[in-house]
Amino acid sequence: MGGGFLYTNNDSVSLGLVCGLGDIAHAQKSVPQMLEDFKQHPAIRPLISGGKLLEYSAHMVPEGGLAMVPQLVNEGVMIVGDAAGFCLNLGFTVRGMDLAIASAQAAATTVIAAKEREDFSASSLAQYKRELEQSCVMRDMQHFRKIPALMENPRLFSQYPRMVADIMNEMFTIDGKPNQPVRKMIMGHAKKIGLINLLKDGIKGATAL
Repeated sequence: MGGGFLYTNNDSVSLGLVCGLGDIAHAQKSVPQMLEDFKQHPAIRPLISGGKLLEYSAHMVPEGGLAMVPQLVNEGVMIVGDAAGFCLNLGFTVRGMDLAIASAQAAATTVIAAKEREDFSASSLAQYKRELEQSCVMRDMQHFRKIPALMENPRLFSQYPRMVADIMNEMFTIDGKPNQPVRKMIMGHAKKIGLINLLKDGIKGATAL
């Protein structure tokens, strides 16, 4: 599983891929080759044609959710951003920068208060955790704590998109044959995945989101 992104900056673009480590291990292509293929995609190539490569980098992104968040405070130390595991892959969007900014703001508020007290002990810096709990960071990490397990379901990115595409294709295909009722059409495709799987995945998705 993975994805691609293209961010438009003031005078440049940032182009890249997001790849799961487990998927990379079983991929038939290297990550550099995946990126080259992505650059040649018809939707991407016209946007970067004639451009000049300025820099490149790679970065590990934690997607373990709340269970991956370590001890955040110690003597004279606070952990922020993705070093603290503050990243949420919700399937339809990957959040990290906003949580990094919010956690940095909470840390800054804590440092200012600690400086006024001249106390940078772990108990003094524990204010950081309270600031996080009052912000969107820990509230969202808590709310979406079941997302990582949901995202590991391979049907989510293979069988379900294929099922939807097949249903839409059948619904809009005119070939001179009588059309089935839509409910029968949907049921026929759903049975290929398994009604029990659909039920379990639906419940899991509803509780995670």
